[in-house]
Amino acid sequence: MSIIGWIILGLLAGAIAKLLLPGRDPGGFIGTTLIGVAGAFIGGWISARWLDHPVTKNFYDGATWAAAIGGSLVLLIVYRILFGNSRY
Repeated sequence: MSIIGWIILGLLAGAIAKLLLPGRDPGGFIGTTLIGVAGAFIGGWISARWLDHPVTKNFYDGATWAAAIGGSLVLLIVYRILFGNSRY
């Protein structure tokens, strides 16, 4: 997949992660989508590096989506833990 494909996948993964973890985020919508893009890259890298399941070149592969959404969820949780109390 190209870098543009990963960015689009990350934006969608960030939105799905936000739906799965509702609530107030310190960064708002833009911060959540940027976390989704970073999570897609990190999830794909972890999947290829340690889980021995490299992501395919197919945008519609379930493992690619699972890695992107999983990475986004992990980053969103970490972000909320670190910066969750700073927005009031």
